[in-house]
Amino acid sequence: MSDVRFGPGGVPDWLEAMVRYCSRCGSRLTFGAVEDEERDRLACPSCGLVSYVNPRLVVTTLPITDRGEVMLIRRGIEPGLGLWAQPGGFLEIDETVRDAAIRETLEETGLKVEPGAIVGLYSRLQAAVVMVAFEARIVGGAPTVTRESLETRPFAPESIPWPEIAFETSVRALSDWIARVRPDLPLPEPATIRRDFGA
Repeated sequence: MSDVRFGPGGVPDWLEAMVRYCSRCGSRLTFGAVEDEERDRLACPSCGLVSYVNPRLVVTTLPITDRGEVMLIRRGIEPGLGLWAQPGGFLEIDETVRDAAIRETLEETGLKVEPGAIVGLYSRLQAAVVMVAFEARIVGGAPTVTRESLETRPFAPESIPWPEIAFETSVRALSDWIARVRPDLPLPEPATIRRDFGA
């Protein structure tokens, strides 16, 4: 068995420091073949515990105005500081996916929303996340600056600032939404899109 590495059954380099030791006995974990497992795994050589490293769930919304515009935030924190994305964040252990979508949208925009159809479900291996994006109806509140957003503003489908979108998953969610509501619009060229941020 070898040290932890990124790959099937392994973890990204940035996450490795959080999964070095066994949660049962404290021994250093190793990575490699494990009996009765179909792929290499992190495991404890002392007590045999297999340490499964699973992705985190990010819950987001595409808040839609009465005019059919999507509300995006200019991010006030890293990753993607100063770039645009839809509001969202990590699901908490005591929340439903729907409740988390409502909470995160309110926290980041000041808007109260009613989540509707799921636009899509997206994986981003480099960030160890799975993201769900809901289309959401705005039912109250007002756009505001928050700790996590420098600005919240509406964009018509044809006016989305593609080169300034922070995350690949945001590009994919916005593209899927536009394909549903405005199939006449061309989607962005992949080469014009930033793909260097984690979520």
